Amino acid sequence: MLDHPTQQRLRELKLDGMADAFADLQSQDQAADLSHAEWLGFLIDREASNRSTKRHQSRMRTAKLRHAGATVEDVDYRAPRQLDRGLFRQLAHGDWIGKRQNLIITGPCGVGKTWLACALGQKACRDGSTVLYHRLPRLFADLELAHGDGRFPKLFRQLVRTDLLILDDWGPDRLTAAQRCDLMEIVEERYGNGSILVTSQLPVEAWHDVIGEPTFADAILDRLVHNAHRLPLDGPSMRKSEM
Repeated sequence: MLDHPTQQRLRELKLDGMADAFADLQSQDQAADLSHAEWLGFLIDREASNRSTKRHQSRMRTAKLRHAGATVEDVDYRAPRQLDRGLFRQLAHGDWIGKRQNLIITGPCGVGKTWLACALGQKACRDGSTVLYHRLPRLFADLELAHGDGRFPKLFRQLVRTDLLILDDWGPDRLTAAQRCDLMEIVEERYGNGSILVTSQLPVEAWHDVIGEPTFADAILDRLVHNAHRLPLDGPSMRKSEM
């Protein structure tokens, strides 16, 4: 069946949600009973929903979450990892991102730190926040290359302008001088302007030694830790139970 001229015009105007809704109404006999206002309302609602979905998909593509399918609704609170259910549900509301606070998730390998971080990142995307995920070891390597090939200003802008920056897998290797400087610049620029979520196998008390140089360590941790929520986990690896 050929498209109605109005439907074609809507697509030319990039109103795909309205065009799809128009096609649906055209195929329904009961649509004849709707008033003009009801028709228009239906088209507008579909267009708004379509645009919201596209914005969410765009935010998710930009975020590059390691576990894109992780959601806060699918969190397993029965797993033996001492996850504070009340705190996590509070964090899932996202108020801490709006307040530009930080979050630190610590615990041994395999307890789901990265998955939980990605679930919170996915929820932030749904709520309209911009998110960016990086494994910290790979990010440091990319920053080192970016200094040499001229990409550093662009990469730095991406890191500091996103609403939520997820830095996964902090430590245990001690930072180099260049890595300390880069991390200091990122943390300093984001302080009070955006949230950082850090996951680490190391307790926060060991981070000072990882940074290495006391002056840098004090400055970085002061900006990263003092206004941060903490979500400590402990327990056996969940990967073993999946095998």
